[in-house]
Amino acid sequence: MTDRILIRDLALRCIIGVQPEERRARQDVVLNIAMEADCRRAARTDDLADAVDYKAIKRDIIEMVEASSYHLLETLAERVADICLRPRGVRRVTVTVDKPGALRFARSVAVEIRRTRRRS
Repeated sequence: MTDRILIRDLALRCIIGVQPEERRARQDVVLNIAMEADCRRAARTDDLADAVDYKAIKRDIIEMVEASSYHLLETLAERVADICLRPRGVRRVTVTVDKPGALRFARSVAVEIRRTRRRS
């Protein structure tokens, strides 16, 4: 059984892109995150200590993204995935980073990555 915790349409601003005009001012990015975890224990105990604290994860993502200055969406997505995989309960994460208005005639450009916790 795979349970998923979803953070949808997290709209943030950061420096992102390779062109000089993209490096001058913060741009909009929209994150969608799906974390896979076993939620049965948390559901049974109704205790945050047994759950994935998605509010803390969101806080860490916002802090990192808003301070970032990456050239590539791929790098930003990877850093977000790293944050999501920190809590022990998260086994796998899918991160989609959209950059609205990046291409003329397209609503947005997006990069989606999927990462799995390394066994330790």
